[in-house]
Amino acid sequence: MYKRVRLKDTVEVPPRNLADVTEERVRALLQDKLEGRMDEDVGSVVSVVEVHDIGDGAVLPNRPGVYYEVEFDAITYDPDMQEVVDGTVVEVVEFGAFVGIGPIDGLLHVSQISNEYLAYDGENQQLASSDSNRTLGVDDAVRVRIVTKSIDERNPRDSKIGLTAKQPGLGKHEWLAEEYESRQEEEA
Repeated sequence: MYKRVRLKDTVEVPPRNLADVTEERVRALLQDKLEGRMDEDVGSVVSVVEVHDIGDGAVLPNRPGVYYEVEFDAITYDPDMQEVVDGTVVEVVEFGAFVGIGPIDGLLHVSQISNEYLAYDGENQQLASSDSNRTLGVDDAVRVRIVTKSIDERNPRDSKIGLTAKQPGLGKHEWLAEEYESRQEEEA
């Protein structure tokens, strides 16, 4: 879920910028430091949007910069357990599909895609069913539910988000549209 949150952090202003300790400069330094970083409490920092308060600077021994405690607003993405999200398949491998959900990717394991057997087609970068001729490949839009979450703050690339599409109303958008049309025809 995307959220706008109020955060505090310390930013180092290098000596060459000490004459220009403005909100814009501090925001740029915070963006360089925080954007793309994962934090277990707030999720992934997508964007630093507004600086509210720049505290008094502090000098540390043997350090060239000046350190300022800053209060600011940021847009974050923190995947909530059981949250339903729309995403795009960014990679297909033998054991499933990686789905881009906001600024992070989650794994949609092959066992969580469909009740049908899906075979890996490496040549076409897709998972395919021989029963229904359905395929799931790169750039396909999907609706999934977040079922597991393990955030690694030190190495965000090692964070793991588990997804499922095996519940009603979840799956490849194309499949959902087919199911909707089929229900409409049955009701008519």
